[in-house]
Amino acid sequence: MEQLTDIVAVMVSVSVDGPYSYRVPAGMVVYRGSIVAVPLVGRLTLGVVWGAPKDNYAHNRLKDIAQVYEVPPLSEELLKTVDWVSRYTLAAPGLVLRSVLRSTEALDPERPLVAFRATGFEPAKMTPARLRVMDVLADGSAWTKTAIIGGSGVSASVIEGLEKAGALERIEIPAPPIVEPPDPEAAVPVLSAEQAQAMAQIREIDVSGFGVALLDGVTGGGKTEVFFEAVADTLRAGRQGLILLPEIALTHTFIERFTRRFGTRPAEWHSDMTPAQRARVWRGVLSGDVRVVLGARSALFLPFRELGIIVLDEEHDGAFKQYEGVNYHARDMAVVRAKFAEARVVLSSATPSVESRNNANVGRYSHVLLQSRFAEAAMPDITALDMREEPPEKGQWIAPRLAREVFATLDRGEQALLFLNRRGYAPLTLCNACGHQYQCPDCSAWLVEHRFRGVLMCHHCGHEQRVPKACGACGAVDSLVAVGPGIERVAEEAEARFPGARKVILSSDMGSNAQIRDRFAEIEKGEYDLIIGTQLVAKGHHFEKLTLVGVIDADLGLAHGDPRAAERTFQILTQVTGRAGRASKAGRAFLQTYHPTHPVMEAMVKGDREAFYRYELASREAGGLPPFGRLAALIVSANEHDPAFAYAKSILAAAPMADGLKLFGPADAPVAMVRGRHRVRLLAQSGKDFDLSGYVRFWLEQAPKATGNLRVQVDIDPQSFM
Repeated sequence: MEQLTDIVAVMVSVSVDGPYSYRVPAGMVVYRGSIVAVPLVGRLTLGVVWGAPKDNYAHNRLKDIAQVYEVPPLSEELLKTVDWVSRYTLAAPGLVLRSVLRSTEALDPERPLVAFRATGFEPAKMTPARLRVMDVLADGSAWTKTAIIGGSGVSASVIEGLEKAGALERIEIPAPPIVEPPDPEAAVPVLSAEQAQAMAQIREIDVSGFGVALLDGVTGGGKTEVFFEAVADTLRAGRQGLILLPEIALTHTFIERFTRRFGTRPAEWHSDMTPAQRARVWRGVLSGDVRVVLGARSALFLPFRELGIIVLDEEHDGAFKQYEGVNYHARDMAVVRAKFAEARVVLSSATPSVESRNNANVGRYSHVLLQSRFAEAAMPDITALDMREEPPEKGQWIAPRLAREVFATLDRGEQALLFLNRRGYAPLTLCNACGHQYQCPDCSAWLVEHRFRGVLMCHHCGHEQRVPKACGACGAVDSLVAVGPGIERVAEEAEARFPGARKVILSSDMGSNAQIRDRFAEIEKGEYDLIIGTQLVAKGHHFEKLTLVGVIDADLGLAHGDPRAAERTFQILTQVTGRAGRASKAGRAFLQTYHPTHPVMEAMVKGDREAFYRYELASREAGGLPPFGRLAALIVSANEHDPAFAYAKSILAAAPMADGLKLFGPADAPVAMVRGRHRVRLLAQSGKDFDLSGYVRFWLEQAPKATGNLRVQVDIDPQSFM
């Protein structure tokens, strides 16, 4: 590694377009990747030495680097990843770097722990409590105060008294590692023949090289066991691993499975962790002490030094898309980082994204198939209930046939799941006296009633207000009515229909992550008979007693004018129906639909996933949509609608001509206002080999600059049009 001297370029972790030049003070040693603090606009700011400066500045005009932190420099592959993500997404490189540099706390040396040990001196007064403390410390080892209290049952004052008496001495000891290194030999599983074949395919990618495997397996097919063995191979090769999950609520069960396989917990990285925990994990990853991390999408930017594998479980999930700050998709950026790191990528899913499936079809990814369930469990039998012929009674949402199946399932002592991909009591609340519809004051979205909490809530910005007694428009009392079903309304109907069943409602806004994990654990133990849930219950759970799944509104996702609507509907229906019959008992699923002949519904009923992918790939190709074309969205927002629309028009007028490029808009975004800001959308569509990022960058350079409260947000490869 080449030492840099005199003047260096430093990328600061703020929204800037490039590095600034700084002097290296005499005696300071820095390298490319060194983490430093530099003066910027009157305060010290974290940054990273990017290399030699490109510009020549007078030496006496430059400021000195204030501090270089005593941690290893960031790896070359991570610096290249930051540059690549910045160029591709059009985000400022300093903003991308902010995803890497968390805080100065993570850069400070690990603080030692205060501990106590016996001195050998026995005080004159020896109470029973003091004797218990001395018994704990009899082996001569040092214990922290918390550990002594836990081991002896005494209060802190007893320990302090023994210290004053000279029987204990206070010392400092190193903090224990945040996690122990996982052991790849701890509990090597016996794989089925199909799992062993899948593992053999993954091993065809050199453990020291780059390659992507699409682990495409049915729900309950044992994909986790397979990619755990890929992680074990990485550990044996002396490299680090990263496993990304789409939902924090999934981590508890996953950690238990990881611990059984590797003998210790993985390090975690997600929003439920305290700043101190995150700092320790960040530092351990950089030093190499942390060997495997289980995390949310932001873990992709952790400072691994020996990254050897990235696994994305449920790789198709929309939660891997980042919409705030830097607009990136963790799946795509994982492949980029792995390429720079010469590491393997395993994309695991029962319903791969159309993009990943196409990459496997054309040979860009290795296609690893698991087509049967583990331990010979059968796939669920799926039936479409035509709601035109078998509708529920007026005012109800559960079709009679599905209700009968739920009764029969409960009578057998098995569990049933009623699924609706819509939170709250109802999607729309209105006054039956004047027709007034309750809308968010800050968004162009209807307020959703959450009857259990007594509030109307916006699911876009989080605005809440108490359910009013009287209509805000006409003053009519007790005139508000719910239109359409939400999960709470289905739960209310289930309470009336199945009064003896033990019920639980699961939704992402009905408790903390810890509470939700507790509910999942209780379901696994069989403490509930009837589960009523949203998308949260569809992902990665194994309930042995669950044999029946009823989808209340299977058409819900098809109602949106989004090119990915069919794909998302197929994925969520496959995931949720796959919860049924994962053990020895057969599973069944019923889809309540008004469109039983839709290709998605036909593919579900026939169990013909290949038919769906053929249909969807043909549709995308005909429309020039991803993966056969590229899209970029420009969202113009402002406090008022007319300035936003006028500015969007001026941007469109500045668009350079280009062969094969189509521009659409401006038009109000489907969600036309969020948090009080009006939103207008422009859309660019091109062929798959067109440099759309470069085009949009050049386009915005030619366009008039935003002034006042106008903002432009660029989303390369948008996942939705909202």
